[in-house]
Amino acid sequence: MKVTLAAHGGQAAAIHLRLPPRVMDADALPEQEARELARLVEAATTAPAAEEERPGRARDAMSYTITVEDGGQPIFLTQSDTTMSPEFAALLGWLERHLATQ
Repeated sequence: MKVTLAAHGGQAAAIHLRLPPRVMDADALPEQEARELARLVEAATTAPAAEEERPGRARDAMSYTITVEDGGQPIFLTQSDTTMSPEFAALLGWLERHLATQ
């Protein structure tokens, strides 16, 4: 399984435009971490996004696209700082922590 993380918008939008998406290859992870990644992906793909309380409240909010490729059609998960489900947040946090050490 390959998981790609792209960030968009926010106060540093110009910087993010120049950065390529970051990629995590589950096959290169230790078995326990690969299982945890698969669990987080499953939870994030089945959870609905939280609804934004007040539209336009966070005009400089970041949005994130996580693409999951696992043999079949890719799965695209897109959520923002204001509409992020707890499951998506858990996956995003895990990816950010592990991608920082690559």
